[in-house]
Amino acid sequence: MESQSNTPLAWSEFEKVEMRVGTITAVNDFPEARKPAYQLTIDFGSEIGIKKSSAQITQRYQKEDLLHRQIVAVVNFPRKQIGKFFSECLVLGSVGAEGDIVLLAPDFKVENGLRIG
Repeated sequence: MESQSNTPLAWSEFEKVEMRVGTITAVNDFPEARKPAYQLTIDFGSEIGIKKSSAQITQRYQKEDLLHRQIVAVVNFPRKQIGKFFSECLVLGSVGAEGDIVLLAPDFKVENGLRIG
């Protein structure tokens, strides 16, 4: 996916995006979603707590592979309603040519809630 804008991002704008490390504690099917997706429950530590997210990552990941896995997500977007489900954060990943997503994650286990910067 190519950038749709050549306008440089100001450092102060980047600082507003709060990317944090969290651990997936539950994974459920999301049959109501338009595109195949999972409903994730993610622990971001004591400061942020538990958040839920919908993620279209079914091409590469099975539910059992995601449980207890650490990921990176944006935690300060407004929640988004998808059917009856409310997504409270945006799980980050790289998007391949076929639309398959590879999750972004720390190389080593770190404390939940650590900020990416």
